[in-house]
Amino acid sequence: MRLDKFLKISRIIKRRSVAKEVADKGRIQINGKVAKSSSSVKIGDQLQIQFGNRIVIYEIRELHESTKKEDAAQMYTLISDEKQASED
Repeated sequence: MRLDKFLKISRIIKRRSVAKEVADKGRIQINGKVAKSSSSVKIGDQLQIQFGNRIVIYEIRELHESTKKEDAAQMYTLISDEKQASED
C-alpha cells in the first residue's frame, strides 16, 4: 500500500494530499530511510513522522483498503511521541 494512502486510511493524517505533501518534503521515514508519498509500506514497518517540533514513531500492524473511524487506530501502534528541543 502507498504511504500516503496508509496515512489517510489510518487517520494519522486526515487528507491524502496533506500526507503527500509531508512525505515529499522529507519529513517521513520508513525503517530509518526517507520516504516519498509513493513509497510502499507493509506490516511491521516503522514510520517516523516529523510534525513541526514533534517526532512521532508508529509501527504498522494492519493494512486495509478502507476502515471505519473507530477501527483506524488498530492499524498502527504508537511507539514514541517526543518533542525536539527548540534551537535558539
